[in-house]
Amino acid sequence: MIGAAAATWPLGARAQRPGRWVYRVGYLASASREQTLRNVQSFEDGLRSLGYRVGENVAIEYRFADGDVERLAALATEVAGLGVDVIVSGTNATTVAAMKATRTIPIVMANSAEPVSAGLVASLARPGGNVTGFSSEPGDEINGKRLEFLKDTLPHLSHVGILWNPDFAPNQDRLASLRDAATTLGLTLVPAEARGPGTLERAFATMVSARAQVLVVLSDGVLFNHRGLIGVIAVRHRLPAISAVREYAEAGLLLSYGTDLPDQFRRSAMLIDKIFKGAKPGDLPVERPTKYEFVINLKTAKALGINLPPSLLTRADVVIE
Repeated sequence: MIGAAAATWPLGARAQRPGRWVYRVGYLASASREQTLRNVQSFEDGLRSLGYRVGENVAIEYRFADGDVERLAALATEVAGLGVDVIVSGTNATTVAAMKATRTIPIVMANSAEPVSAGLVASLARPGGNVTGFSSEPGDEINGKRLEFLKDTLPHLSHVGILWNPDFAPNQDRLASLRDAATTLGLTLVPAEARGPGTLERAFATMVSARAQVLVVLSDGVLFNHRGLIGVIAVRHRLPAISAVREYAEAGLLLSYGTDLPDQFRRSAMLIDKIFKGAKPGDLPVERPTKYEFVINLKTAKALGINLPPSLLTRADVVIE
């Protein structure tokens, strides 16, 4: 009876309970630990900065799908069954899996794309339900910014390849905003669908045959997991490429510009701290990014035979040499 009472103890009461209490956090990721190590470390740093020590007053149950999204449902169910106090999700797919596994355990999205239109929350200001966290989409203007960086790289740019996964719903809105930005900049878009590694070669052939000179990769969990292969094929076709997060540039793309994901995982600890202290996730507004990174891979620039203008180099937050 005592065990049953503890298992159903209200979260607010747990936070106020005297004595030593160990909180349990579930961490669900679609990629492997190695591929998301910066996010893991930043998340633990965030907890540490708030006085939480792994193995002392907080325990983290990590589950990684290693790129196999079909495993997420089982992993989410497993984590929810451990009686964790909160679940951290890294992508829309992991959030959906966690939502299907539990309607009561708080879920903090460290990285979500268009969470309202994706049906993850009711609104950014009042999420409702058991979900809150961070949106990785700062607005349509960022897609225009990526095109501007590519145009700075190739001043005579006219045709832009777009590698995208149509199964990832937010990509429809991203593609629409890219079309608007391309019209303003006088550019022609060449979209090519890729649902996995087996379709990448065909997608690149489609873009190259349509005279694409550069490439924008619309990131999702599937393409992120195969970013290394994308980087290799892009260099082979001599396509300067840009995507959303630093890991793409580290994998061989020429540029990346977007949300600083480790920063959002670090800040997720702040929302978890509030939940531990009794806040309801549905009352905590979903936050937008506050920090962005522009990364240049000089190794890739050399492989492509591109001399980047000094004005572009000086704007980079990170230069990979």
